[in-house]
Amino acid sequence: MTRHCGFVAIIGRPNVGKSTLLNALMQQKISITSRKPQTTRHNVLGIRTEADCQMLFVDTPGIHLQEPRAINRYMNKSARRALKDVDVILFLVDRDRWNEEDDYVAELFNGAVGKKVIVVNKVDLLEDKAGLFPVLTSLQERFEDAEIVPVSAKKDKNTKELIKVVRDMLPESPFYYDEDQITDRSERFLASEIIREKLMRQLGDELPYSLTIQIDKFEEKPELIHIDATIFVEKDGQKRILIGRKGEKLKRIGIDARTDMEATFGRKVMLNTWVKVKAGWSDDERAMKSLGYDEI
Repeated sequence: MTRHCGFVAIIGRPNVGKSTLLNALMQQKISITSRKPQTTRHNVLGIRTEADCQMLFVDTPGIHLQEPRAINRYMNKSARRALKDVDVILFLVDRDRWNEEDDYVAELFNGAVGKKVIVVNKVDLLEDKAGLFPVLTSLQERFEDAEIVPVSAKKDKNTKELIKVVRDMLPESPFYYDEDQITDRSERFLASEIIREKLMRQLGDELPYSLTIQIDKFEEKPELIHIDATIFVEKDGQKRILIGRKGEKLKRIGIDARTDMEATFGRKVMLNTWVKVKAGWSDDERAMKSLGYDEI
């Protein structure tokens, strides 16, 4: 049987739904999501294997123009790195809401080697459905060599058509990964991301960007995983906000994270979390490397 396999990068500006799209294409949760921009900080691989085809989807951080801190430069570099040596590039845009960051991503998209697809997301949110046609027409005129596929990643609409388009673009190749593997990320990484997702969703607008997670212990037993995690923030005031009155906020975050981990890992989880201050970590390349942000 002839097999097809290849890497498919998902790129776009922040908050257009890249991680939601990856999860929809995988039909399970691989990448964390929230309504806040710049939720994704690392490239995350989702491996979808069918009978004769293996699609290797790479979710990337949102590409943004402002790089005020080292972590912003890291995210942009990670996204740009994903464009190298991929077979297909999915450029995700938010229906008719084009801005200067989309222009910047478009330049990278046009300059990259690989087959190209413009994925118009959130079409279910268009108030006037007739307005979709001029959007698609305009994009086709601007990107003549690209396929155009409208979807709603959140509602999993037309994602099967996108899968079909991607399948037809992949080269003949043996599979790169085992057929039952769904990601190349470790369970330690997934645990840290699950905790960060709960923090992103439950905290205010600014604090989530000042925190990161370190897994100190990941001990597996037949029916239980024991996880110790440290949440690093940059200021004492942020620590107080995160812990909450009598520790209630941190407790709630821990419960939600543990529930998600048990569903992900298929075992009971004992989760202990601590909060520590590491001043200026997000603009300190050495500190970031020590916290797992490689290839600064």
